[in-house]
Amino acid sequence: MELRGRTVTVFGGAGFIGSVLVGLLARRGARVRVPVRDMVKGAHLRPLGEPGQVSPLLCSTGNADSVARVIAGSDVVINLIGILFEGGGHGFESVHVDTAGRIAREAKKADVPVFVHFSALGADDRSASVYARTKSRGEAAVRTAFPSATIVRPSVVFGPGDSFLENMASLARTVPVIGYVDRGGEAGPTRIQPVYVGDVGRAVVRILETPALHGRTFELGGDRVMTMKEIGQLVARSMNRSYPVVGISMGMARILATLVGWLPRPLLTRDVVRLLETDNVVQGKLPGLAELGIEPQPIEMICATMMRGYRPLAPGIVLRRER
Repeated sequence: MELRGRTVTVFGGAGFIGSVLVGLLARRGARVRVPVRDMVKGAHLRPLGEPGQVSPLLCSTGNADSVARVIAGSDVVINLIGILFEGGGHGFESVHVDTAGRIAREAKKADVPVFVHFSALGADDRSASVYARTKSRGEAAVRTAFPSATIVRPSVVFGPGDSFLENMASLARTVPVIGYVDRGGEAGPTRIQPVYVGDVGRAVVRILETPALHGRTFELGGDRVMTMKEIGQLVARSMNRSYPVVGISMGMARILATLVGWLPRPLLTRDVVRLLETDNVVQGKLPGLAELGIEPQPIEMICATMMRGYRPLAPGIVLRRER
């Protein structure tokens, strides 16, 4: 599919992954619509394309008529909407299942040719995590409404502005230690396969441009499998700091999650702890970056670039405010 001149509607396009994807689509010549609840939150997207090429549009995803209005005339609809913790009236079931199904149904009614739905690596209706279970049910809701939908399951996504590596670095500057949840036991430490946000965006573009790939399920993982301890050590090295990297037991993590889980944007929740009980790695049974011809960017290289602003100043350097 040639993207130039096509209308692509990206739900969740104002977020971390969405902003990168919108930029890539615009560079391919697509006209990009981004449904938003607040026009201010979509303002940063306009400069990603030529004047008028990227259009934030007011939309209430809880209202089918509102969803239908922004979808009308689209050649492609992409659903990136998801949450990692519940709050503010938004629950896993309503966001991952109900909203995903609603968008897919309206896309099908509008005869949209191509639908791409973002799920998550580890989506499983048997998981102890509500997040993972609802991600799985969301896939089912989308497939029911739009049988030819393409499903994308990324592992933990990292990159500038993420809530993963930068969260570790920001917290370490406040509390000079990098903590991680240590599963321990016979299963050993939890392993994850972080994937660079730019590679995720390129994967979606490659899928859209290759009709033979439409309707399949893809699992996207990065260049290497790592433990949480190894990731913490990488962040410390990239910051040029000698922070200790300390494991927190599952039991202690549950207690900590209970204490901070009421915050508007908690660093840890009991459901995240449940997620960390299971490895989050590509199994190799489904196509991924290799099958798309994409070589994943090394996490060490990207992390080193991301951590520049977190490094100590060189001796003798003094920052002065301009008068």
